[in-house]
Amino acid sequence: MTKNDFNYYRIEKAIRFIKDHAHSQPTLEQIANHVSMSATNFQKMFTNWAGISPKSFLQYLSIENAKRIILDKKESTLIEISEDIGLSSTSRLHDLFIKIERMTPGQFLKGAKGLTINYNYYPSIFGDVIIASTTLGICFCAFIEEDKPDVGLQQLKLKYPKAELIQAEKDSHISALDVINQKLNHPNFIKIHLIGTDFQIKVWEALLKIPSGNLLTYGKIAHFIESPKSSRAVGTAIGSNPIAYLIPCHRVIQSTGNFGGYMWGSDRKSAIIGLELSKQDNDLL
Repeated sequence: MTKNDFNYYRIEKAIRFIKDHAHSQPTLEQIANHVSMSATNFQKMFTNWAGISPKSFLQYLSIENAKRIILDKKESTLIEISEDIGLSSTSRLHDLFIKIERMTPGQFLKGAKGLTINYNYYPSIFGDVIIASTTLGICFCAFIEEDKPDVGLQQLKLKYPKAELIQAEKDSHISALDVINQKLNHPNFIKIHLIGTDFQIKVWEALLKIPSGNLLTYGKIAHFIESPKSSRAVGTAIGSNPIAYLIPCHRVIQSTGNFGGYMWGSDRKSAIIGLELSKQDNDLL
């Protein structure tokens, strides 16, 4: 584990502590003590990671703030919203450079038999991540829990049980990692190569059109894919998304403003949303 990874897990632990004790308004010293750091060092580490103080960061994660920024353009399509909002900021341009290509029905039915998949582990600003790809694009991306480092590879094997898996770094992995790590000045075009049903692919393509720093509800996704009564099915499709961050299922929350669950941990979802929201405000300054 790199120093940056370890810092992230401390930040995640701090976010969980603040959320759990929000009613008592913990002091900086109490939060720092919870992650075994001095108040000064914790404040510096957190600010280096988020660009703002822990107190300011947590304001972005309030239910009131989430409800305020949920996109509410009922007569617009997601493409129109993405163009209106996304093109106004360089930090959101990467959403326009990610495209989904579906695997053939034969590959789907055969468990990816005959397919070679290269995978490797990388440090990111949200903790360690496993990224895997075929010759046509990224096919799997998952954050790894600190105490369960093998789960990501196990999930990859379950997703593609008959594929040949080779541990190797690929250029496509680095392009994907740059997006996760917020290195967005010169985004590379990224292809995503997926197994999925027609409905899943439709939902995942809709997620790609939500600009960074913005949120949608499950119901609004259902509306935008012209299936307004399918909120529950939308939630199921989002929950089965195999591409962490690049397909931004973290940008979909409950209509109440609660962030809801996340395959890679609810505290990580809070960290991702909070960082995106804070960077959006910095872009607009």
